[in-house]
Amino acid sequence: QEQLVESGGGLVQAGDSLILSCAASGRNFSEYDMGWFRQAPGKEREFVACITWTGVGKFYADSVKGRFTISRVNAKDDAKITVYLQMNNLKPEDTAVYYCAADSISLLAGNYADYWGRGTQVTVSS
Repeated sequence: QEQLVESGGGLVQAGDSLILSCAASGRNFSEYDMGWFRQAPGKEREFVACITWTGVGKFYADSVKGRFTISRVNAKDDAKITVYLQMNNLKPEDTAVYYCAADSISLLAGNYADYWGRGTQVTVSS
């Protein structure tokens, strides 16, 4: 069964850093675009960052550009993919539940993905 499992969330202070991880398993995700979305209380889920299946293309929301970095590691047998989101200089407005996502075509088409994780909470205090 396909699974995306996020980890690494927590409570930090403004200016701190966090690394989120997403472990993707259950199918061959090596040719899937992978990415992160987030949803703050009372707001709609929004795109944060994505990386193409080749690892070459990386795209970011304007609000996180220059502070967040996305990367991926494909296991040799493609059985497990890990996607990372390095978040630096965190701000209170980054507070949200962060969701890992995977799509066989693109994650830039809107708030849609073939697969979603259950999310991990990131809280940034001022």
